[in-house]
Amino acid sequence: MSQIFAHPLTATILVIGAALGYAVATAGMKASSDGFMMAGILLGIIGFSAAFLSEIVLLRRADLSVIYIIIVAAETLMVLAYAGWIGEGLNLRQGFGAALVLSGLVAISL
Repeated sequence: MSQIFAHPLTATILVIGAALGYAVATAGMKASSDGFMMAGILLGIIGFSAAFLSEIVLLRRADLSVIYIIIVAAETLMVLAYAGWIGEGLNLRQGFGAALVLSGLVAISL
C-alpha cells in the first residue's frame, strides 16, 4: 500500500505544493486570457513546474490514484478561493455542484 503516510508533514507540503502549482498555472491562464500574456505564460511555467516536481516526489511514495484525488481536491479549493478573490464567485447552484464534486473525491478516496 501507500508509504506516503510514513512522513505526513513532507507529504502534506508536497501535496500543497502540487495543488498550489496547478492553481498558479490556472491563474496564469486567466491572466493570459485577460490580456497579460507574458505574465500568464510565466505563471503557467512556474506553476506547472512546481506541480510536476512535487508529484514526481509524491509518486515515489504513493499510488497515483491516492495522490491525484488529494491534489485535485486541494487545487479545487484554491482555485475557488482565487475566483472569489478576483470577483468571480460562485452562485448557489455552482457552489452546490462544487460541493458535490469535492464530496465525490472524498468518497472515492476512502
